[in-house]
Amino acid sequence: MIESNGEDPRPSDGARSRRPKRLVMSFLGEFVAPRSDHPVRTGVFLEVLRGADVAAPAARATLDRLVSNEVLTRERHGRHLEFSLTAVGRAVLAEASDRVRGPAPFHPNGDGWTLVTFSLPEELRTLRTRLRSTLVWNGFAPLRDGLWLAPGRPALAAEIDPLRASLPEGAVLAFHAQELGSFPIASSVQAAWDIEGIRAAHQSFIETWSSQRARSDAAPAIVTRTMLVADWLELLQADPRLPPEFMGPHWPAPRSFELYRQTRVELEAQSEAEFAALVAGDKLIAH
Repeated sequence: MIESNGEDPRPSDGARSRRPKRLVMSFLGEFVAPRSDHPVRTGVFLEVLRGADVAAPAARATLDRLVSNEVLTRERHGRHLEFSLTAVGRAVLAEASDRVRGPAPFHPNGDGWTLVTFSLPEELRTLRTRLRSTLVWNGFAPLRDGLWLAPGRPALAAEIDPLRASLPEGAVLAFHAQELGSFPIASSVQAAWDIEGIRAAHQSFIETWSSQRARSDAAPAIVTRTMLVADWLELLQADPRLPPEFMGPHWPAPRSFELYRQTRVELEAQSEAEFAALVAGDKLIAH
């Protein structure tokens, strides 16, 4: 589950303002979660986020919030504070991993449509926010009060599983449906999703990372990979995987995917080496 909040408008020259939390989650998913439970020092986070133009106070505040939200734990070892992923944190990252690393992240996940309705009392506001974020990440959009719509057959049961213990019985109901010929769904799709806004999100990603790859003053690979995946998470959240007949001609999703795939492959070996060096206590040196 990736949090859903508005982002600042993006300039078209490749410069981009990224939220610290999304950068930290990207870094955790790429470099920390795949390894055993070795804690990571504060300085490692600060060094990577500094390269992504996040000042130390904002980085520390983000880590503090993730501790408060039980995504991370924090312990002091000598002069250093160290952070580890909790079971909740690993579950949050696991929710995103299949699509982040999948071979067809913008293809509909099956046929037909999935409808979800849920009701949670006001005292469960935080849980309601997490549930809505999970729905958005899985391609759902609110169709009308209390009713959410997604294309295909998202793996909703598995995605909601981390929340299930906290959900009241019967709070969430889900149905799979097919379009009826006398009730065309196109108008509902247009009401639920901003198709041109999704196109613009793809174009922004393509412009940003085409420019980033062409730059000679690139940041260290670990920083660039963290920013790349943060932007990819944002794009995946923006694109609900609608069937192609709703998307119009020259849809840019294939270009976005190929650009992401190629860039990540180019960064992988060097970024892993830089992560190992950072954990060992070395400092990053910009290329």
